[in-house]
Amino acid sequence: MTTISAQSSSTPSLAAATPYLALACSITSFCVGTSFGKQLFPLVGAPGAVAYRVGFSALLLVLAFRPWRQPITRDGLLAVMRYGAVLGLMNLCFYMALRTIPLGLAIAIEFLGPLTVSLIHSRRPAHYAMVALAAAGLALLLPWQGASHALDPVGVLFGLGAGLFWGLYIIFGKRAAHVPSGQAVSLGMSTAALIVVPIGVVDAGSALLSPALVGMGLATALLSSSIPYTLEMVALKSIPANRFGVLMSVEPAVGALAGALLLGEHLAGLQWLAVALVIAASVGSVVMGDGKH
Repeated sequence: MTTISAQSSSTPSLAAATPYLALACSITSFCVGTSFGKQLFPLVGAPGAVAYRVGFSALLLVLAFRPWRQPITRDGLLAVMRYGAVLGLMNLCFYMALRTIPLGLAIAIEFLGPLTVSLIHSRRPAHYAMVALAAAGLALLLPWQGASHALDPVGVLFGLGAGLFWGLYIIFGKRAAHVPSGQAVSLGMSTAALIVVPIGVVDAGSALLSPALVGMGLATALLSSSIPYTLEMVALKSIPANRFGVLMSVEPAVGALAGALLLGEHLAGLQWLAVALVIAASVGSVVMGDGKH
């Protein structure tokens, strides 16, 4: 009886933890995959790397989930297409920012989008405190001190554009959450591909057909798009928008680590101090709960 009781009590705990585990795996996969993608920039440019990432992701997701096998309403299709459009524009702006900004800092700037979503959905003072804590950490990640650390203004603008589309991605992703995860992410990524792949093809041309680069592009697509966006759709179904936005604040820290380990992009000591603040905000948002009574 004790064993059965323990098993039954552990099942709800596992179910509750699953969305958060999915989100953690999504963030890690995204940062590692994006590091691979940035290594393609000298060979095919940022738009070409985006074309690989989104194009291959769409192909893999369509083959995996075969979205045509399930019926979808007109409203559901429109919701998924909106989600896919902002997904494509978010990817394009983010990769354009990465041309001149380190990975961790580009993610930090981009995070202004989901941080704004978190603030809009906040209902308790404690939630505002956690958002403020995450914002303090993100401020430390940005190189304010000294002209030698100044960021490229064009890169910053692309980062802010990516942040805008990231915020819309969260909102539109929630609105498309009634569509089965596999169908939503495969159709959404296909919509994104229709937007960004032609841009990459025009910019990179025949270089995209190199067999060696195709392999790197395929790995980038799997790690930075197909896997993380599928996991995020799982997370979005269960995690409230305010908590989702603050939890995503871990991503600049993971991105900074990935950039240092895989790209040699080392941040200043004060910026590494921000990692503790970002993680504290994320943990605090989980411990406090939704704020619903």
